[in-house]
Amino acid sequence: QVQLVESGGGLVQAGGSLRLSCATSRSIFSLNDMGWYRQAPGKQRELVATITLASRTTYLDSVKGRFTISRDNAKSTVYLQMNSLRPEDTAVYYCNSMPFKFGWGRGTQVTVSS
Repeated sequence: QVQLVESGGGLVQAGGSLRLSCATSRSIFSLNDMGWYRQAPGKQRELVATITLASRTTYLDSVKGRFTISRDNAKSTVYLQMNSLRPEDTAVYYCNSMPFKFGWGRGTQVTVSS
């Protein structure tokens, strides 16, 4: 069974930082570009950041300069370092391949208070 396990979310004040982790299977990690997605209440899920197998990255305009995506090949884990967080970053964050092909994990809740 495919597994994507997100962790690292929490409650933080505006301007704070969090580091999200996504652990997955080696078969997924080694064969796919990966992405972090988020879904805020009442909104559609959106792609926040991507990282290719060659570690090239792209970002949603609103997070450029604040978020950094990375991948650890030895651990089959994708990270999202989030700095200078804003209330509008509040959402459930998910990882998946990019484009997404696998069942969604439970996600990790990020709440940014003003």
